[in-house]
Amino acid sequence: MEHVGRRRVRVLLQVGRLPVATAREVLKYVDDESLGRTIRLGAALWALPHGPEPDEEAPETALARDEVERLLGRLGWTTAQEIGSLSPVHRSVVASLATLIRLGYPCEGDYLVEQARLMHQVAVRDLDMMETYPSEAEHVEKAVASAVLYEPLLASLRRLAQEEESARLFGL
Repeated sequence: MEHVGRRRVRVLLQVGRLPVATAREVLKYVDDESLGRTIRLGAALWALPHGPEPDEEAPETALARDEVERLLGRLGWTTAQEIGSLSPVHRSVVASLATLIRLGYPCEGDYLVEQARLMHQVAVRDLDMMETYPSEAEHVEKAVASAVLYEPLLASLRRLAQEEESARLFGL
């Protein structure tokens, strides 16, 4: 079992490039059997680094926050609405959308809904895969590893798909 512990630390430190203190905090939640699985998973994922915080002084932030709330309402994602600004993930979405608005690349609501639904399908598959591991700690560890290891892979797959579609549409 010692190799599993070393693998966990290596994934977080070397591959995920997390600071030691952050890796320690993430693993604290992964291993905390006193927490329910949803809280355990959420705490571990919240401990990971996220995008920038929204600039509360920027007018685009208010617009972005309203757009995110509309998006969550359209999706029926009530947990995300209830947790709201407590979630570093929610704040990162707001900050990202505010940046797009500020730079003149606002996202249409229908586009965001479509993208969020695709990501929901990815999340369903992630959690289904997580269930194949024997213990709750391994379930949460798998979700953390997915965030650290698979997010760059998913972004790269998206870019490959864009290259492929561009070539199909416009030729080489």
